[in-house]
Amino acid sequence: MNTINGHIKRVQDELNNPMISSQRRRHIEDELDSLERYHNNHPEDDHDPNTLELFCDSNPNAPECRVYDV
Repeated sequence: MNTINGHIKRVQDELNNPMISSQRRRHIEDELDSLERYHNNHPEDDHDPNTLELFCDSNPNAPECRVYDV
C-alpha cells in the first residue's frame, strides 16, 4: 500500500530534477500543493489519495463529490 508521505516525497524528488519541462513542473507543483493540503486536512489518514479524493477535498460541493444517504 502506498502512503501519502511516499507520494509527496516522489513528487518533491521530481521537482528537484532540473531537466523537467515547465509544463510538467507546473503540473507537479499543483499536485504537490493538493497532496499537502489533503495531508493537512486529514492528518490521521496515511493512504495515498486518488485524483478524485484530492479534487473533492478542495471542492466538497462539486456535483461529483456529493454523497447521498439512502
